[in-house]
Amino acid sequence: MAEKKNSRIHEILAILKENDATHGMTPRKLCRILEQLGPTFIKLGQILSMRSDLIPAAYCDELAKLRTHAEAMPFPEVRQIIEEEYGIKSWKEVFSALDPQPVGSASIAQVHKAVLKNGKAVVVKVCRPGIRKTMGEDIAILRKAVGLVRFAPELGDPLDFRVVIEEMWAAAQQEMDFLMEASHLQEFAKLNADVAYVACPAVEKGLTTSRILVMEYVDGIPIDQREKLIALGYDMSEIAKKLAENYTKQVLDDGFFHADPHPGNILIRDGKIVWLDLGMVGKLSSRDREQFTAAIQAIAEGDIYELENIVLSIGVLRQKPDRSALYNDLELMVDRYGDMDFASLNLGQLMMEMIDVTNRNHIGLPQGVSMVGRGLVTLEGVLAEADPELNFIEIVKQHLAGRKPDLKKDLTAAAAAILAAFRKGLDVPVQLADLLKMAVKGQTRINLEITGSEEPLSRIDVMVNKLIMAVICAGLLVGSSLICTTDMQGRLFGIPALGAVGFLIAAVLGMIIVYDILRKK
Repeated sequence: MAEKKNSRIHEILAILKENDATHGMTPRKLCRILEQLGPTFIKLGQILSMRSDLIPAAYCDELAKLRTHAEAMPFPEVRQIIEEEYGIKSWKEVFSALDPQPVGSASIAQVHKAVLKNGKAVVVKVCRPGIRKTMGEDIAILRKAVGLVRFAPELGDPLDFRVVIEEMWAAAQQEMDFLMEASHLQEFAKLNADVAYVACPAVEKGLTTSRILVMEYVDGIPIDQREKLIALGYDMSEIAKKLAENYTKQVLDDGFFHADPHPGNILIRDGKIVWLDLGMVGKLSSRDREQFTAAIQAIAEGDIYELENIVLSIGVLRQKPDRSALYNDLELMVDRYGDMDFASLNLGQLMMEMIDVTNRNHIGLPQGVSMVGRGLVTLEGVLAEADPELNFIEIVKQHLAGRKPDLKKDLTAAAAAILAAFRKGLDVPVQLADLLKMAVKGQTRINLEITGSEEPLSRIDVMVNKLIMAVICAGLLVGSSLICTTDMQGRLFGIPALGAVGFLIAAVLGMIIVYDILRKK
């Protein structure tokens, strides 16, 4: 065993040396190394191609071209895995038929058609024996060799290859756990239960384990077989429109979306769009979805200041950002797209460019946002093939316009904003007193940074006005409440008239603040 491991170490080191990995890892060189290292590394490269938050876009584009050429497992080996996993003497105890010829064979698993005892046609996805152990050993070797490798400096800042390796390994382990994929299929089916034209394979829960996934067999037509679909009477424009609408729903409403929407994973069957292979999905939190939507709106309006705030609020700062450089990069990006009609924007390409801007400015975006960008690039290619006239960004706009307002959510946000303003307002007198004391003693230091234009100053002015209104509102509420505890004569609605007037003015100011918050959402 030790001899085999040493042999693999020497093989990996020899390939790294042969490709001169110590003198800069270019995208093409990285792909060539992964291809030489074998199917498991190709799979890791495919996983990494979705992570533009970890590596530059040039690497992602090249890695996305990788294709696995795995040798098929012999049928006796497949049969043995099934029997061992189920604890049975023969596969015939579970299946009435099992096709010896695989439907597909990849680095992690192999898929066979089968028929259950009840006559239902299914596919059986079988994990390759020892794949987890083999991958784990290769990853361990990579961890030791990581110091020898670096990305080409001309393509951006040096990256922490250790982080890249750990992220690849975490994603690969998820793909090797078929219970995870089964849960993804079930979640996807649940979220799209009300969408009549969308489906995914149904999981046979009782027969699914971490090493075997049994699901409904889908005999559909891949979406890229355009001529065949047209010959069968399908309207490709309608298919493309529904596909775009559903993916928009997955991203903006569900926050749970297919991370690799290439043509092989999208079939058309009985008038429905059937999504396959949900081993890798993207997830966006409610906050991330809101910020993603706000970013699209900010780009549409050319609001660079707002876009910068969104990037900084959802991003992870790897080091203190240069606000001026970030603003300038975002301004250049928005200006590039500002000359064209917003309806003709390539949303996926725009997302990838924004991710590239954040990477250059040492800001990491959530994994889900990165996966949205890569997924949109892939999907827009599929849509362009299905219907070149389709306007994807227009569908996104219509989807956003058709959303029902969430009054409870909006009121909660408004109440939280007012409460926060009230609390901060109470601190203002103390903070001003401290500031004056420091000024008298000559201890004040002011760092002033004005970026881009006069717009930030006007926004500060608006923010200060809002804060003053909130403080006045809070003061009126507190003062009126105190007046109401007295026996002051002249009463209105059973309370002192002066207190009632104070409450009324506070209510008006409060409504103005709430209206302003809701208007800008």
